Amino acid sequence: MDERTRADVERAEAAIVEHYPRLVRLAYLVLPPSMGRHRRVLTAHGLVQRALPRARPRRRIRRLPAQRGPVGEAGYGLVRLRTLRLALAYEGRPQPPAALPPSVPVVWGLRLFPRAGGADELALDQALSAVPAPVRAAVGLWHMEGLDGEAARGVLAAAGVADPDAAQRAAGQLDLAAGAGAAALLNSGEFDPCTVQIRPTDLLRRRQRVRTAVAVVAGAAVLAVGALVAGVPGGRGDAPGHGAEPTAAQQALDPARLLRTPNERWADTARVDFTAWPARGRQAGDQELLGRALRVWAAPPEGTRILASATTSTRPPDQPPQLLYAGLIDNVMVVVFHDGGRLVRYAEPADATPTLHFARVDDADMTTGGALVIGRGAGWMRYLVAPWVATVETRDLLAPDAPARPLRLAPDGVSNRVPIPPGAGAGCGQWPAVQFHVSERIAGGGTFLVTDLDDLVPVRLTSSGAVAGAPALRSWARTACSLRSLRGAGVRSVNNWGFARQSLPEHGGSADWVCTRADTWRGPGRVTVRLQPPAARPADPGWVAGRAADTAACSRFGRPVVGGVHWRAKSGTWYLLAAGGPEVAGIDTTGSVRASAEASTLAVRAARPVAAAPAEVTGRLRKGGSVRAVRP
Repeated sequence: MDERTRADVERAEAAIVEHYPRLVRLAYLVLPPSMGRHRRVLTAHGLVQRALPRARPRRRIRRLPAQRGPVGEAGYGLVRLRTLRLALAYEGRPQPPAALPPSVPVVWGLRLFPRAGGADELALDQALSAVPAPVRAAVGLWHMEGLDGEAARGVLAAAGVADPDAAQRAAGQLDLAAGAGAAALLNSGEFDPCTVQIRPTDLLRRRQRVRTAVAVVAGAAVLAVGALVAGVPGGRGDAPGHGAEPTAAQQALDPARLLRTPNERWADTARVDFTAWPARGRQAGDQELLGRALRVWAAPPEGTRILASATTSTRPPDQPPQLLYAGLIDNVMVVVFHDGGRLVRYAEPADATPTLHFARVDDADMTTGGALVIGRGAGWMRYLVAPWVATVETRDLLAPDAPARPLRLAPDGVSNRVPIPPGAGAGCGQWPAVQFHVSERIAGGGTFLVTDLDDLVPVRLTSSGAVAGAPALRSWARTACSLRSLRGAGVRSVNNWGFARQSLPEHGGSADWVCTRADTWRGPGRVTVRLQPPAARPADPGWVAGRAADTAACSRFGRPVVGGVHWRAKSGTWYLLAAGGPEVAGIDTTGSVRASAEASTLAVRAARPVAAAPAEVTGRLRKGGSVRAVRP
């Protein structure tokens, strides 16, 4: 171990005190992820506290004073270097090396782990877990310490890294894959072992061990205690603290406290959503399974796969959640909870680590709370259907004239397998959707249509016409393949609104102007405006006129909409077509095309479209004011 003068040690101590969070964060990053987050937190703190060097003992021999090195070497740079050496020594070792006794803080009965981040933090953590400790050290020196490549190389070499250049090259590749936000992510709560969450360890196992120990002690003292109790009236007095109420965290992890909705509540309530779902599945009474699922949710063990829809929190339960399902789905034990604002699906394969999937479902209703994805496989999925759904059918959105086919439901509400829609890299030859028919026991029921976009909750599909009517289905046939861009975006519903109909020039027939709006669970939505002229194929997507994100357009809070697009007739002549919704009384165009119409549609001959000279389309509203067209 390096030794320094008393002054050097004092400077190093001051550096540790001043920069303690920085050092602990760096140590946590370099330590092997296989240790588990709880042990990494404790070990990181222990290593930094042990990074303080020892002072040389005083010597009686008089000698000339040595030249003093840079002040930083005996201060922060020294303790950072020693921290890195200690952390790197753990790489590839199942147990701490003999030279590094496990002198870390000890915490009994509690688990410590940093606050969970979002999907970006999780992806970066998984990428860091796949590289060796020297690479993680290089990334930390760049983004946490702010060192350039040459300075980081020197620190890595001094810390004992055999090939600092290779470590930095691998760190550069990881940095490139992580994107420009890696520095901000590394400085987030996901990688901060000084700001931690506290959860209990396995309460049931601890309780069993305590009971065993108490039974042994009680057996040894039973005769003496029995004599005392016999001579004292009311000898079984309450011990101090006996019968104390469990904490909120303990109650949240107690399977006996799970909320269970009565089976028929959905038919006699004004709130028809996930809160009205009863607890279903053959394992709904399996306390061991339910307790295990709750504990994994509260403190996911190392290797647990965590999925979350966009902006969905993965925080542990803070009160007993509602149980929706527990049972075996295709050889995977599945438990689904609802905590009022989220769905949490716990999947426990027989030969793999568990998976947690979180989805935001606040403000759900009869349709958006009508089903959830209970299982997935290669090219298929299964739904767990709400109890108010009477019958279920499947249909292909790209074949609007084909009849729907019945889909069988098991008694516990689990559907037969349903094909999943094609992915981004595949062709779009079909688009499976599921059609639900609501029970007549619910007034104002009816039919609603959903499709899967890789989230835990399917996306509801609506349109300006009847859900299963021919015009609505034909509109979805031309729109369905564009839904692939919405995968994993936390979309709640997608609506096709035919806001205008226009006669095309040169006897081209009639075209529909359609605004497709995707609303997310978190609020913001995105729109795509299309012109759909007559097509030879039902799935012809038409012409995209414009797109917009984070907008109220085409919703009940921002219905006025205008679209404009260049369209080519069969003769080869180009036209600028524009149309507005019912609130639009006139249309004006400026820029490369100048024209005006005292109606909600406009068609004017135009030159071939040029990106550098676009036309500006504006609609005049009947009640005054104007609205600009949605731009490409």
